[in-house]
Amino acid sequence: MKNNPLPFSKKNYQLMLIGIAIIVIGFTIMGMDNTLHGFGFMGLTLGPIVVLSGFLFEFYAIFYKTK
Repeated sequence: MKNNPLPFSKKNYQLMLIGIAIIVIGFTIMGMDNTLHGFGFMGLTLGPIVVLSGFLFEFYAIFYKTK
C-alpha cells in the first residue's frame, strides 16, 4: 500500500466535484421557478430530486474504491 497523505484517490475527488456540481444545478433549478415562493414543479419536485441525486452521488464518490 502506498503512503498517500490524502484520504481519497484522485478519482474520488473528481467524483465528489461532479456531485457538488449536481447539487448546485439542483439548487439553481429550484431558484429558477417563477411561481410565487417557488411552489411550482421546478421548485417542489424537479429541483429537490436533482439535489437528492447529487447527495446520493456524493455518498457513492466517498465510498468508491479504486482497484
